[in-house]
Amino acid sequence: MDPVTAAYVAAGAGALVAAPVALTAAGFTSAGVAAGSWAASMMSSAAIANGGGVAAGSVVATLQSVGAAGLSGATGAAVGWLASFFG
Repeated sequence: MDPVTAAYVAAGAGALVAAPVALTAAGFTSAGVAAGSWAASMMSSAAIANGGGVAAGSVVATLQSVGAAGLSGATGAAVGWLASFFG
């Protein structure tokens, strides 16, 4: 594999591993949106903009869904797929 492709594969794998950590740090947790977090601020702004509710399929709703469900299975599958390029 050429060095540029290897760098892209490594960056993709790193992003997949870092995503759940970043979402939790932002306040999108498995228990819901953490009070006083950046996620809470986003959710509040989205609710105000939508007349009191967060629209299904919006960025905030999607981030909370991923934060609640986690990315463990998808992350493992994607990292395994990316690692197959090194073999």
